[in-house]
Amino acid sequence: MVAAAVLAGVLYAADTGTQQPVVLLKLEGAVSPATADYVVRGLRKAADRGAALVVLQMDTPGGLDTSMRWIIKDILASPVPVASFVAPSGARAASAGTFILYASHIAAMAPATNLGAATPVPVGVAPEGDSGKKRKPQTKAGKKSSNEADDDEPESKGAMTRKQVNDAAAYIRSLAQLRGRNADWGEQAVRHAVSLPADEAKKRKVVDIIAADVNDLLKQVHGRKLTVQGVERVLATQGTAVTAIDPDWRSRLLTVITDPSIALILMMIGIYGLIFEFSNPGFVLPGVAGGICLLLALYAFQLLPVNYAGLALILLGLAFIVAEAFVPSFGSLGIGGVVALTFGSVILFDPDIAAGYTLPLPFVVMLSATSAAVVFFTVWFAVKARRRPVVSGHTEIIGASGTALADFEREGWAQVRGETWRVVSAAPLASGQKLRVTGVDGLTLRVEREGGN
Repeated sequence: MVAAAVLAGVLYAADTGTQQPVVLLKLEGAVSPATADYVVRGLRKAADRGAALVVLQMDTPGGLDTSMRWIIKDILASPVPVASFVAPSGARAASAGTFILYASHIAAMAPATNLGAATPVPVGVAPEGDSGKKRKPQTKAGKKSSNEADDDEPESKGAMTRKQVNDAAAYIRSLAQLRGRNADWGEQAVRHAVSLPADEAKKRKVVDIIAADVNDLLKQVHGRKLTVQGVERVLATQGTAVTAIDPDWRSRLLTVITDPSIALILMMIGIYGLIFEFSNPGFVLPGVAGGICLLLALYAFQLLPVNYAGLALILLGLAFIVAEAFVPSFGSLGIGGVVALTFGSVILFDPDIAAGYTLPLPFVVMLSATSAAVVFFTVWFAVKARRRPVVSGHTEIIGASGTALADFEREGWAQVRGETWRVVSAAPLASGQKLRVTGVDGLTLRVEREGGN
């Protein structure tokens, strides 16, 4: 339906002489669920507007495999041709960006840019050389078969790693064959993490165009024939107005909450808010804010490459810190909680799984220092409270002064600390006579005359 609508728009534009717009999307930073949502919805908006071309300007170090494949699926299904453009000068399309570039109808780069290094690195892969076995010397690029490339991989890589590398290599080769690009170099970028600058990429037919900016790109692709969804189209882009689609509130919200630091802060606010609400029922606001923050954090962790051992350590550390306030451990639980929280924060996100996802060291230090301060003040207040004299209960009332309310021989009533108590005395007491408490028997006080007389 969408393809038919766009094709009808193309025919209408040709008949009326109107010019279709060019839509510009900018993919900057790590390829995340937020950027994938932005790009995918931008492609759909471009289709609704009957755009002649979508220019996807990229500067990315890579990102999540799931988000990358989400973008590529929509590029392949898009009724509007997509030109991926690595720009401005100094930008890169590493890892996931290389796959997206290969999947696009047109691949372009600005001068002084680079692409490649597309090897998937899962958890547990040792760096080259850790296995103690030297790699075989590499022959000329592009001369090896796939089997030979597999033989050169370190023995430290397990079966799961080889499966992931082989899957990624087959994926980029299929994209290269679809778009008529250099499949051998694409496979080498996956298997051996090689990279290329713009000029070399053009010579090796990895990209189609080197352009200084978007306007230069539109001039160079003007009149180019493309096959989109089985239909051959001729681009008419010279002098066309470029409409940029910026991220909306939904994409910006996803960008914020999927930041590793923000996600961890939301989780801590959520847990502390709920604990405060359960400890002090009736405040309402801490419970409401805590519940919302915790749900947002869980949603963010579900989208991010989380190491669940790190998450478990963080939860254990928070539990120890909270327990310190209720259990008289004099710092043992609190210190253990700070240590668990620190190690959990360090290993929560592995930057080798997806580039751009890690907790900054200053943030981890600040988080640990804040938690340590909470533990310190909790222990300090506990010790200070322990040294204070008792101010309530049966123990505190012993020694207190009072006044007899009526004459009595052995049992009667007296006022002590503003309260009326039943009292017993070994000696008779007169009304208004001063007395002192010497003991407590249930709800009855043992008293004697003030001064013992």
